[in-house]
Amino acid sequence: MAWFVVLVLRNISRVFNALNADGSTNLLTPYPIPANEESRLKALADYHLMDTPPAEDFERLGALASKLFDVPIVLVSLIERDRQFFKVHVGLDICETSREVSFCAHAIVQDDILFIPDATKDPRFSSNPLVLGPPFIRFYAGKPLFAPSGEKLGTVCLIDSKPRPEFTAEDRKNLTDLAALVMDRMEIRRLEYVRTVSQVRFENIAETSPDAIICSNSEGEITFWNRSAERLFGYSAAEMAERSSEVLIPDSWRRIYEAELDRLRNGERMELADRTIELSGLRKDGSEFPAEFSLSTWQEGNSTSVGAIVRDITERRQNEERLFRLAAIDALTDLANRGAWRECLAERLAAEKPATVLLLDLDGFKDVNDTLGHSAGDSVIKDVAMRLKAASENAIMVARLGGDEFVALLPGDDERLAKAMAAQLVSVISQPYAFAGERIDIGVSIGVALSPLHSARPEELLSAADLALYRAKAAGKGRYELFEPALREVAVARRAFEQELREAFQNGEFELFYQPQVAVEDRRLTGAEALMRWNHPERGLLSPVSFMDVLSEKPIAPEVGEWVLRSACRQLAEWRKSIPDMRIGVNLFEAQMRSGNLLTIVEEVLVETRLPADALELELVENILLRNDAMTARLLKDLCELGVGLAFDDYGTGFASLSLLKRYPVSRLKIDRSFVRDVNTDPEDAAVVNAVLYLGRSFGMDVIAEGVETQAQLDFLRENNCPQAQGYLFGKPVNASEFAERFAATGKA
Repeated sequence: MAWFVVLVLRNISRVFNALNADGSTNLLTPYPIPANEESRLKALADYHLMDTPPAEDFERLGALASKLFDVPIVLVSLIERDRQFFKVHVGLDICETSREVSFCAHAIVQDDILFIPDATKDPRFSSNPLVLGPPFIRFYAGKPLFAPSGEKLGTVCLIDSKPRPEFTAEDRKNLTDLAALVMDRMEIRRLEYVRTVSQVRFENIAETSPDAIICSNSEGEITFWNRSAERLFGYSAAEMAERSSEVLIPDSWRRIYEAELDRLRNGERMELADRTIELSGLRKDGSEFPAEFSLSTWQEGNSTSVGAIVRDITERRQNEERLFRLAAIDALTDLANRGAWRECLAERLAAEKPATVLLLDLDGFKDVNDTLGHSAGDSVIKDVAMRLKAASENAIMVARLGGDEFVALLPGDDERLAKAMAAQLVSVISQPYAFAGERIDIGVSIGVALSPLHSARPEELLSAADLALYRAKAAGKGRYELFEPALREVAVARRAFEQELREAFQNGEFELFYQPQVAVEDRRLTGAEALMRWNHPERGLLSPVSFMDVLSEKPIAPEVGEWVLRSACRQLAEWRKSIPDMRIGVNLFEAQMRSGNLLTIVEEVLVETRLPADALELELVENILLRNDAMTARLLKDLCELGVGLAFDDYGTGFASLSLLKRYPVSRLKIDRSFVRDVNTDPEDAAVVNAVLYLGRSFGMDVIAEGVETQAQLDFLRENNCPQAQGYLFGKPVNASEFAERFAATGKA
């Protein structure tokens, strides 16, 4: 099958080379030819790796690269005269392509890494069939493979079908180290091949090899000792002529060495022959070092000779350990990362051992980043990691999944112990933090799931913990919840409801209703609040309480919010023809504040509808104002300077402090209906209403009371100089046509 795919790719490339959209001829950007092309091809041929089957040591490095860089495709590409052969092809089913479509052909003319953030925007590759068709290359990074003599034989390259805007200095270092590891293995293979072809040629090459090359007889007596062996072990060739190879063998594997010599003396084959193994070497000064031994035997007359290529792998092992550590460890916290966690969980469940998953998500962490900066956020994350690790001594693994999300895997499935540990973590992690003299208060919510009770499959178990975490967040945060099967049923229903909401918006099922706002003194109509309704095809007309909480959390919220804004302003433009001073109140989704384009949209709508800015009032819920970040403050200031009104909805019901009224340019306070309802019978409610009215006068803000349903409530508001009111006493929310019929003619409610 692979040969067929290669043939197809070659033909595709010829088609793309030959034709433009208008039928004229056009060639792909020609690949560059290195100045030393012939010597490069000769050097490549010396490695005898073209068209060889996969090898475990190469595949291991490919898998490491895929995990380390989080890319789906990793290739070790060797560039021949007219094709590239993939010695490693992780994530790609083919083993070669023509050179004319090869990205690596461009990489080998560079001295460093070729980095392509988005191939569709690079004129060298935008028409390449590997970009326009499978594997749909967008991101590419390739590091040339340098032979010891300097020729560039190919590359180690990373590929993704998604663009990547940057490739950091750390990424470059890691890819460079990885290329060095690949080249190490290629060099070992080259020497192994040479050794099997000709002893004379082997000795000639061995003299200039950077690796120690040693030959001995079946008695262990040294017959060949190159200069690199002198440097590595510390013995000169003359010294080794008088010694046995036994002096190179540390105690840790001396028994293996002696057993192999016994086999040779008895005419048997060495068990370690024709293999590459990692063992320790012993230097003249008595020190040991990690080494790679490639051993082989051959017959010379009636005797057996032994050859060994020995390489000091101290640096390679350090690099491998560092790269494997990077692939498994979160750089900020030194905890295990998501990949290592998934492997650990899968191994635990595959062994059918009981386990407990605690999934943690910090409460209020975003505010730390927004108010104190990312340095403070990083400091808190590191402190959380230390507390979590210290409190989870018996955990199989503690990991950071990303952002402010952590997870602990505990042995056993005891519900009582799981709850006790979750409660302890809530307490420990919720203790105050400090950064640069500032006290930082955050909390944590935890979802708990048990295996095999809740699932014996990794993804389902983590999903169960996630659903329990969602319940903990919804129930008030700063707590833990244990998974229950009903939570999955709720999640399924919620996903179905979310899909309904998307379809409702696409199908035009949302409609705006309008509730009048009036002057308390004479019930003159001053404005209206636009309120969403859903004309559900089966359940009839639904009020916001039935869907708004879910809708506000969905990605379509900004788009729906924009539709509300445009629709309400267009309607107001019609009504102002008969009620010139009327204004409209529009509720904002929090997601609109974070979208980055709210100011632009408001400006566009005002121009489109020819409304003055003060005809529009945007209603803000407490959550928006409590964000307390510079971006929110700047946006509200810009809207205020534009002339748009800003109303603080449901003031007095939450945690908003007086300082928010000073910090943000709010123009109107809305007294919540919960205080108006019993204002005639409850002195405390009456006091709250009067307090808000006093704040409004003191801060120069307008005030409107919501939920006015009786004449007695209206009289109280009039007596206490509340300027405006809204509620069923003046009219329920109705559609645009009914609103016009009731209020357009008289301008009163």
